[in-house]
Amino acid sequence: MTTTLQNIDSIGPLADGNNTEPADPVRADYDEGRRFLQNGEYPQAAVSLHNALVGFDERGDEAGIANASNQLGHVCLARKEFKQALEHYQRAWGICEKLQDQMSMIALQKKLIEVFRGQNNYPKAIETCLNLLDSYHHNNDPRGTVEILEEMALIYLDSGNKGKAADAYRTVASIHRNFRHHGIAESYEKKAEDIERAA
Repeated sequence: MTTTLQNIDSIGPLADGNNTEPADPVRADYDEGRRFLQNGEYPQAAVSLHNALVGFDERGDEAGIANASNQLGHVCLARKEFKQALEHYQRAWGICEKLQDQMSMIALQKKLIEVFRGQNNYPKAIETCLNLLDSYHHNNDPRGTVEILEEMALIYLDSGNKGKAADAYRTVASIHRNFRHHGIAESYEKKAEDIERAA
């Protein structure tokens, strides 16, 4: 393991205990907001992340804006404020798309599915799932494909489309069968049959 050591000449004297000013107050707001979010303290998280967003905005720091917007989306989603969550995620999406940050766009799409489900906007939720399926197909990611197909089955069930839910579970079963996960495949086949039987 290699580590890069700081040049000894650049090390300054220790700050006295009275200096509590963080090196970067905007970053401090962002980190504090994330901590509040993780602890479920949503009002405090919203304030800290909003302050960070304003700071990143003033600097023109696009990565900071995207990260703060994304975290604010999480706060709004946790509070079931779906319209505001969508606005924050869309702002983050625009920056990630511009920067061609594919991994962040995949993560954002998963959150957008949650937003659309919360709004009972099933067509948009399914459309977003299909976009993600396309990404997973191009990246040869069967695990991601299975996760999204399971999500689609739940969305179809929520929207009353039991036939498509059963089809999604059968597709999951066939993927597992291709990897010789026969027991798991049979469990998804059974889910599909149970849905059709109850229809």
